[in-house]
Amino acid sequence: MKIYDMPDLEGHFGPYGGTFVSETLIAAIDELKAQYLHYRDDPKFQAEFAYELKHYVGRPSPIYHARRLSGFLKGAQIYLKREDLNHTGAHKINNTVGQAMLARRMGKQRIIAETGAGQHGVASATVAARYGMECVVYMGSEDIKRQAQNVYRMKLLGARVVPVESGSKTLKDALNEAMRDWVTNVQNTFYIIGTVAGPHPYPMMVRDFNSVVGRECLAQMLEMAGQQPDVVLACVGGGSNAMGIFHSYIPDESVRLVGVEAGGEGIATGHHAASLSAGSPGVLHGNRTYLLQDSNGQIIETHSISAGLDYPGVGPEHAWLKDTHRAEYVAINDDEALHAFHTLCRMEGIIPALESSHALAQAMKMAPAMDKDKILLVNLSGRGDKDMATVAEYSGITF
Repeated sequence: MKIYDMPDLEGHFGPYGGTFVSETLIAAIDELKAQYLHYRDDPKFQAEFAYELKHYVGRPSPIYHARRLSGFLKGAQIYLKREDLNHTGAHKINNTVGQAMLARRMGKQRIIAETGAGQHGVASATVAARYGMECVVYMGSEDIKRQAQNVYRMKLLGARVVPVESGSKTLKDALNEAMRDWVTNVQNTFYIIGTVAGPHPYPMMVRDFNSVVGRECLAQMLEMAGQQPDVVLACVGGGSNAMGIFHSYIPDESVRLVGVEAGGEGIATGHHAASLSAGSPGVLHGNRTYLLQDSNGQIIETHSISAGLDYPGVGPEHAWLKDTHRAEYVAINDDEALHAFHTLCRMEGIIPALESSHALAQAMKMAPAMDKDKILLVNLSGRGDKDMATVAEYSGITF
């Protein structure tokens, strides 16, 4: 099996990644990189992280064989990695625990975060409460409307939620405001980025903390099915849940990796958030990667039914995996994701997040064309409690 050791020392995944930040942040980035590289291999840090994942997050999350859904599709067997069962309801908690532990060791008592679907904001507010830290979460005002339940959860946990009114009022703009806050308050503030994007070391650090997902799958699939999956699927916005499950499988080229982006109203309409499927390389939020941009390099506004995928860029490691053809990336439209959402509810009694429903929809497309002894493993990255109002609105239901 090949060894995979990306990124390089400067945070590059081939031509992607790197550190594109203002001069005022260079010292903070250098400090963060040095501290993370130190604690990454520190046995005490790793032992505490493992303890928190087990006793606070509730890991390992199980793998579930969706037998009724598989039988209905009359093809490959669909298995679900149940990240929706984690404390706070998504994979985001894995990464925020690790970053909060690092912040404490660096003497930072103030946490800031950005959020789209609200799950990363909730996870950041949760760990801040867990460790007695101040927490400020930046969230686009459009996403605040879509995710009112998660906004209230953050406030219950003691976080201050700051509405962002600029731009498209979604995740991109929330990240912009969080970066401005960090520049202003760099001495006492730790920025918990919620995805595998941003300046080095964030893409590597977030991936490392969330790679517990894929490591668990390696053992669980052998125990459950006696083999590894033929295909691993995950939705991709910034790409943290996908990298979490992909990373352990990258060296094994017998396993296909499929990232599923938000096709919105369709790629041809321009109303989507599929950076890898329809974007081009550029620089945004501290790293070089695939972006949705016009001919002048200006960021194009995005659209997705799922707030967590509504972002015009993607983590640089995904850009590298695309260019090297180790992973393939496809787009699923809003209506396809909604159909998959309802199907899993009725077939398996599991309410998935709309983000995860994109990956499920792609699995449902692929399964019927595959033999029944083939296995599709879907990272069910979050639960759908937060999406009730959105689903009801799109379905024409009123409460």
